[in-house]
Amino acid sequence: MSSKSKPLTKSELAAHEAKRDLAADLLQSVREMKAGQVHVVSSPVIEARKKTGLSQSQFAALIGVSVRTLQGWEQGRKQPSGAARTLLAIASTNPKAVLAVAGGNVRQRPNPSFQGTRRDNAASRP
Repeated sequence: MSSKSKPLTKSELAAHEAKRDLAADLLQSVREMKAGQVHVVSSPVIEARKKTGLSQSQFAALIGVSVRTLQGWEQGRKQPSGAARTLLAIASTNPKAVLAVAGGNVRQRPNPSFQGTRRDNAASRP
């Protein structure tokens, strides 16, 4: 089912789940992973943020959106539009330009690939 399709009603969902063999689905997923048939899809929004070396909260503040909105974009639940899409494209192609606009207001993380805990991210806030 496409993630952009209309949500199922409660009765449609119940009918779908009744037909589903969860054990078989999980087993098939494990087989696909072992065979290397699984592809990790990365969001262009995540890539743009990572290129700047900023945390989600820092990047969200820099581009003027809430952390929740940024997370929605990164998880594919929402799509940026208009100026935000343009700013993300600039951040992706020229992260230094976006950081230059921020001036000294945003500190980069020491290691852009760092995947710290919420406590780590909260401690790094000014």
